Amino acid sequence: MRLSMYNKFTQLKLLSVADTRFASIIVMLKRFKLVKRALESMVMSDEWASYREDVQDKARFVRDKVLNEYWWDQVNYILNFTAPIYDMIRAYDTDRSCLHLVYEMWDSMVEKVKIAIYKQEQKPLDNFSLFYDVVYEILMARWAKSSTPLHCLAHSLNPRYYRGEWLNEDLARVAPHQDAEISQERIKCFKRLYPNVDDHDKILNEFAIFSLKRGPFSDIGSLSRMGTMEAKTWWANFGAQSPLSTDEYLDEKTKMWDVGGDEFSAMEDTGFLELAELSLDEPELETVFFSENTN
Repeated sequence: MRLSMYNKFTQLKLLSVADTRFASIIVMLKRFKLVKRALESMVMSDEWASYREDVQDKARFVRDKVLNEYWWDQVNYILNFTAPIYDMIRAYDTDRSCLHLVYEMWDSMVEKVKIAIYKQEQKPLDNFSLFYDVVYEILMARWAKSSTPLHCLAHSLNPRYYRGEWLNEDLARVAPHQDAEISQERIKCFKRLYPNVDDHDKILNEFAIFSLKRGPFSDIGSLSRMGTMEAKTWWANFGAQSPLSTDEYLDEKTKMWDVGGDEFSAMEDTGFLELAELSLDEPELETVFFSENTN
């Protein structure tokens, strides 16, 4: 009866909540927002008002929620501050090469999340927000579990991040060779990938020439395309004199660098958030719809 009634007001299907993790809830809320007007019309209809007596309390509860603008404001807030997270996961949950983009994507995502939360709380960005602090710790915990030194090496070898235009977009940005964390992880990679002392010295010299834009990398053609050409294409064109700086990472040298695990225990309120993990399950979710037999 409920499904039949709902279908009279919209052609969009309701998505079932999959028994998975974070993103299924986001997908469900996105769909709620799309069908908001249809839901409002449904719960204000004569048919809804004449709902069978044994579920009148449930029908009244649904009606109150659907017509509650504060509830919809909370839905919008959730979607706003999780949008950067969701978009970032979607961006690199593909088959395309993006290892060289992940580090910067995380930095940008965290900043966008902060802006959304502080805008909702109407606070200057330099003030303290308890909620943002909790969300930030969740994101940093996930980054610590999923990142590897290779992310920093790939970031260091992306010419775009040495380009003046990119650096000037945010005064807090520095080139990869000037970032302490990135440099520390890059050094780990070089030591592991080039255990031979002579090769190690050569790669350090090649990286210095590249990062300082000296020698072949000082050419105007190389410099002008650092921010416009895809990284692999740029290296194919201008990296011939740095033969050790390639993207051919050997499996035996890089495997088992990842750490992970998604287990967490349910807790109340902030405690639960502090232990939550993020994942994307929309492809599976989109194949599950409410059917005529769904209760």
